[in-house]
Amino acid sequence: MATLVTFHAHPDDECIGCGGIMRKAHEQGHRVVLVVATRGERGEVPDGFLDEGEELWQRRVAETQAAADILGAQRVEFLGYVDSGMMGEPSNDAPGSFWTTPVEDAAQKLAAILREESADVLTCYDHNGGYGHPDHIQVHRVGMRAAELAGTPRVYQNTINRDHMAHGMRELAERPEFAGVDMPEPDANFGQPESVITAAVDVTPYLGHKRRAMRAHASQISEQSFFLAIPDEPFAFAFGTEWFIREGHGPGITETDLLAGL
Repeated sequence: MATLVTFHAHPDDECIGCGGIMRKAHEQGHRVVLVVATRGERGEVPDGFLDEGEELWQRRVAETQAAADILGAQRVEFLGYVDSGMMGEPSNDAPGSFWTTPVEDAAQKLAAILREESADVLTCYDHNGGYGHPDHIQVHRVGMRAAELAGTPRVYQNTINRDHMAHGMRELAERPEFAGVDMPEPDANFGQPESVITAAVDVTPYLGHKRRAMRAHASQISEQSFFLAIPDEPFAFAFGTEWFIREGHGPGITETDLLAGL
């Protein structure tokens, strides 16, 4: 049995990018640990969504635990930093924001968990955080440094296959049943080209769990969102493979299982 630690910026990030590998690892008998940098305080919800006196971060913590149970995570930890908001917003510089936290300080916190767990594999994000969000970029910086400090042997940077998604979005946009569905527009700030990706994990057997975990994050992922509104076939195209970069591997995709041999 090996231990997978998967590190994310906000509640709900885990199921979108790594929900499949989490459930796969769990079903194969490995230990899965979810670490989240912030409680997602800057998210938005419709008026009346929260209970009287309830704070958004409280709902999002509960949603994260529910999603973690679906995906098979045996431990969930929050590092306690504050959601920095989107790039360029004043909240980036707010006291306690993850974006302003010294990388070394946060990395020490994460490294302590990696050591406690004797982690074999850590996932973080690519150098641009997938799409340029400050907290996602910080997850990359903190994750890579924490792995150095803890001596974690395998580090995979979760990313989006820009070429794959652009092709799929073009096809979907031409189908009348997707008129009105809010679909992402892949651009140069979105994911990475396939040429730099070194690992592709087929997670189609776990898409039911992945979608249920997304639904658990109801405060942020509505039934009308791209994630839940699309039918099973395009959902499988968009989320049935999870993509990673492992330094020192490649060129090209050379791995299909992050825990192979462990």
